[in-house]
Formats: sequence, C-alpha cells, structure tokens
Amino acid sequence: MKIGVPRALAYYAYYPFAKTFFEKLGFEVVVSDETTKEIMDLGVEDAISDACVPIKLFHGHVRNLKDRVDYVLVPRLVRIKKESTFCPKFLGLPDMIACSISDFKNMFEVRVDIPGGRVDLLKLCMKVGRKFKKGFLKTYAAYLKALSSFKNYTYQFLQGGIPPLGIVAQKRSNPIHLAVVGYPYMLYDSYLSLDLIKKLINMGVYVVTPEMLSKKDKQKQAGKLKKTLFWTFSNEVIRSAYYFFENKTVDGVIHVTAFGCGPDFIVDKMMEIDAKKYQMPYLTITLDEQSGQEGLNTRLEAFVDMLKIKKEKKEAVMV
Repeated sequence: MKIGVPRALAYYAYYPFAKTFFEKLGFEVVVSDETTKEIMDLGVEDAISDACVPIKLFHGHVRNLKDRVDYVLVPRLVRIKKESTFCPKFLGLPDMIACSISDFKNMFEVRVDIPGGRVDLLKLCMKVGRKFKKGFLKTYAAYLKALSSFKNYTYQFLQGGIPPLGIVAQKRSNPIHLAVVGYPYMLYDSYLSLDLIKKLINMGVYVVTPEMLSKKDKQKQAGKLKKTLFWTFSNEVIRSAYYFFENKTVDGVIHVTAFGCGPDFIVDKMMEIDAKKYQMPYLTITLDEQSGQEGLNTRLEAFVDMLKIKKEKKEAVMV
C-alpha cells in the first residue's frame, strides 16, 4: 500500500517522523516531486485566489500525487504545544483541499492536536495504527523509530547543516554571518524561496536558520513578548530573531515571508521595529508565485555588500 506525502507546508518541519512511522507500519511512502512551475500552476488553478502561495503550492503537490498512491496524507494541524495553534489555513486545510480539487477521493486526513507532547503523539500514532489494523507492538515500534529519525533530523540542523536542502555543516570562518528566518516551508522549498539560502552560501555567507537554534535558546526569548502569539511557527520565527538581535551572533537578519500571509505581516513589523532598537541590519524578502530571480539577486547582493563595507569600516576603526 502506498501513502503519498505532499512536499509542502508541514513536510519541511515533520517529514522524517511521518516517513519513518509509515514505512515501519509497512507502507511505501511516496513524496511528491520537487516543486516546479508546473506544480505551482496546478495549485494556482485549484486554490482560491486569495490563498497565500504555500497553500496554493500544497494544492499542486496533492494533484502531483493523488493518482499515484492509495492515500494522500493531508494533516489538519491544530496544536503541538499548549501555548499556540497553527494558522487557520492549516486548521482548515483538508476542507479546502476537498472542496478545491475535483475527484480527490483518497485523502487521508489526520487531525494533529497534541498539546500534551509525546503522550498525545503516541495516542495519535496508535489511532493511525488501528485504522490500518496494525497491532500495538508494531505501531509502538514504528513510533519509537520515527522519534529517533526526527531527533537525528534536528541534530543535523544543530550541527550547522540544513538537511532539507542537502547542505552539510557549513564552515564558520565566513566573514559575513546572516540569520535567515521564516517558516520552514518558505525557507526550504528551493523553488518557492528561489534558492535564497544557497545563493547566500555561494556568496560566501554563513547562514543560520531558526531550526539551527536549540529549543532552550528560543524559549528564553518568549518573555520579550508581552503576549504569546497565537501561531506556532510565528512564535518560532520571532523568538529566533530576538535571539539573534540580543546575542549579536550574526551581522544581519533576513526575513523570508509569503505575500498575503496575515500572521507573518504582524511578525515582520514587530521584528523590523526591534531590529532598529538593537541596531541590527534587517531585510524583508516577500515572495509569491510571480517572484523573479533577478530582483532577488540584486537585493541579496546589495545587502551582503553593505554588511561587508560596514564590517570593514568597523575593523579599520578598531585598528
């Protein structure tokens, strides 16, 4: 039996867990193709016009998969922590997909509402196992293997690598260090991000992303907000930015956001204001299905050149 996993949205945050879990249950896991213009166009064709580009892209990846597998996994992400939920479009994703894509009869919806951590996650895995008539021991073993796989995935980030992009640990001797913050599905989809991270690395920049910080480091920044944000990914992004602002471990911060994303508009404005307070160079890159390479290249090159000049002047004064 084949289960398809769309290469969009939650894929970039939780795919290693899902892949290992379903494989250990006996499924063949099929991932949709890497994003292309054709997949993007399919998504734009099906999705509602005012949806943000990651949601449109998810529609395209479902279309890419649905006729090749027995089931297509479409998660309804609600909570993974008590403090926050996911964006409303994550909560309503299965309903949007069901209404937008015609003749889609093999959707496998999984409601992910696990504020209790691993206990709730185990219960969810057991529920999925029972649906496919898998025994307790087989499901529990799959759960443990999936946890181990996910732990290894996060460890690669903490060591300075970026596994979704196939980037192993980078050298830290680079003259310019940049934090690139944003939601995982914006940063790690090469087509959607216009290969922004690899462009920076090719310019000789050392890149740090939110996933390369420990949970402890990010949680320490929670108190800087008067109120916890409603959205899980938004909290991750803004806490990471505050860490970079405060610890001065980078020369600048780039925020990659999707045009039309309401939560991210709020987060971006908050970070822009605080970047000025901390005197941290800050750049917002807003992307949609119409974004082009040349405009992005010009902005990145100008930002990096500015940071190099600033650093050279600072070093000259110190001499």
